[in-house]
Parts: sequence; C-alpha cells; structure tokens
Amino acid sequence: MKTLTGKVILVTGASRGIGAAVALKLADEGAKLIINYAGNKEAAAEIVAKILHNGGEAIALQADVSKSEEVKILFDHGIEHYGKIDVLVNNAGIMITKLIKDTTDEDFTRQFGINVRGPFNTLREAATKLADNGSVINFSSTTTRVMMPTYGTYVASKAAVEQFTRIFAKEVGVRGINVNTVSPGPTNTELFTKGKPQEVIDRLASLNPFNRIGEPEDIARVVAFLASDDAKWINAQNIGANGGMA
Repeated sequence: MKTLTGKVILVTGASRGIGAAVALKLADEGAKLIINYAGNKEAAAEIVAKILHNGGEAIALQADVSKSEEVKILFDHGIEHYGKIDVLVNNAGIMITKLIKDTTDEDFTRQFGINVRGPFNTLREAATKLADNGSVINFSSTTTRVMMPTYGTYVASKAAVEQFTRIFAKEVGVRGINVNTVSPGPTNTELFTKGKPQEVIDRLASLNPFNRIGEPEDIARVVAFLASDDAKWINAQNIGANGGMA
C-alpha cells in the first residue's frame, strides 16, 4: 500500500541531487508533486517526465526561495493547480565552504539568503496555506554536529533552520501540522562531492560504521516516512540520516 496517496507535496530545489531523489520517492508512494526549481528548467522537466512515466502526477514551478514574492506565487500556483498543499519539504540550499577569515560578505549573504531566508519565506507561507494535518520537513546537515573547519557559515545557516523547526512546530501544531528536520551526512550528490578528491570522500565515509557515504535514496526514504501519517507523533525533532557518523 502506498503511504502518501492523495497528498500534495511541494519540494523546493527538487531538480537534482537529494531533492530529485526525494521527489521521485514521494511520487512512488502516491503523492502528487510540485517540483520547485530556481534556474534549471530542463532538469526539473526531466524529473516531472520521470514521475509521469511511472504513472504519477507532477508539475514544475520556478521560484527563487530567497525572494518572498516568488515563494508566495509558488504556493498560490501550486494550490491553484492541485487545490491544496499537504506537505512542504524545504530542500533547497547551497554550500559554500571557506575558512571564516576568507568568507566574503557576498558569500555570507548568498548562503544565508538561500539557506535561511528561503525556509523562512516558505514557512511563512505554509503557516496559513498548508493544509490542516499537514507536515513540514526541513533540511539541516550533520555538519552541525561535527565541527569541521571551512563549514562555518554553512553550519550557522543550518543551525538557524533547526531552530525554525522547533519554534514553527509550536506555532502550527494547533492545526495538526508536524514539523521536523532531516540532517543528512555526507551524501553522493554534486553539491557534496564537487571539488573533493576521492581520498577526502573516503575519509569522510570512514567516519560511520558502514564505511560509505550516503546515497540520495537513503535520505529520500526518511523524508517519505516523515511525510506520512505514520510519523504524525514525531514533531519538532532533528533526525540524523548519516549512518551513525554523529
């Protein structure tokens, strides 16, 4: 039995990487998908095509989550198309890794614009537009638990998301909406592997007992559970999906 049949789910940054894997898994479980993308229209269309080919339902909607007006339109168009949005998955994010002393004002502004203002914008819309008894799944990172040089601003941005989760859960719980965070460990996506030598990836893989980095599908299965009614009693939590790294 499919666990998400009848649910409409908005996934931000869903055109590639973990977001794409999450969208495909949610559709496989019966959900109707809103594939949000910032600029890669072709990649988003490819995810939609895969879902349609597999017998699911999906549309692609462009929006830069760091811009509040675009996020408002994203929600409104999604609701206009499907009639509702049941679940919000805040996946969109970027990772800039530099020593704090080398981090520019532009680096800081861009990282916080997408990683913090983005979820802020979507949560603000979800507060009134997400359906009753819905769910929100935010994305943080296991890097908030392991203090790694060069991850300063990235970790700070994700720590803000974790706090959003805890507060927002208290604010919207009256409507039956549960809110949780997923914190992936090192995962085999372009966002994580780009620019890293294989020896660095192998070293990070050795930090968990399975001696591998995660795959996007590993994270997608956790999100699918949290989006289901089986997870409704899980609220305001941060779920580490990292193979036991931290």
